[in-house]
Amino acid sequence: KYLLIFDFDETIINENSDDSIVRAAPGQVLPEHIRQTYREGFYNEYMQRVLAYMGDQGVKMGDFKTVYENIPLSPGMPDLFQFLSKNHELFEIILISDANMFGIECSLRAAGFYSLFRKIFSNPSGFDKRGYFTLGPYHSHKCLDCPANMCKRKILTEYLTERAQEEVEFERVFYVGDGANDFCPSVTLTSGDVAFPRKGYPMHRMTQEMEKKQPGAFQATVVPWDSAAEVARYLQEVLKK
Repeated sequence: KYLLIFDFDETIINENSDDSIVRAAPGQVLPEHIRQTYREGFYNEYMQRVLAYMGDQGVKMGDFKTVYENIPLSPGMPDLFQFLSKNHELFEIILISDANMFGIECSLRAAGFYSLFRKIFSNPSGFDKRGYFTLGPYHSHKCLDCPANMCKRKILTEYLTERAQEEVEFERVFYVGDGANDFCPSVTLTSGDVAFPRKGYPMHRMTQEMEKKQPGAFQATVVPWDSAAEVARYLQEVLKK
């Protein structure tokens, strides 16, 4: 059995969903005073302020849901998901994302692929008594390379440990992502594993830089993609062997 890990923003979907939901804000823009509160590494806290502002403006659950349901999938992603649906008994599929649970569920259900995922790891979110969209951090960690609220390497390592205790061992691990926070967990992959960074995005650049500076340090095979159909083709070849 193979383990396949997906990121969400700019991987499964072709946008950053945190930017997308601004379409539900009045005039589809955020005021400058909110935008200026962003600090590097504290994006989750920044989004909490964005959502509070949108709540104050009367943006409701249905408005957010509509936006999430209409975010386009990345090129080739439907092909990849069709392929995985046909071969679902061979892959255990999980999603690790710094977006939020509500948005991911809306998006995947609308696309018809929610049931492919055994587990989704993302920031907790929901609607409070006032009907405001609320967001929390996923966990705390000691990784210096990741945002304060989430280290994907920690999530992946804990997941593999938990599955090993349940006597599930994976022949190979495949990781599909795009961001710097996807590079962190991909460094733990071994020589039999495959990292699929989206071409020209931070994860891709970081794997290239690491290869230049420390040849051989990044152990996984790197297969960059423009269209997720390329990922599907690669996995198809793996199944033939």
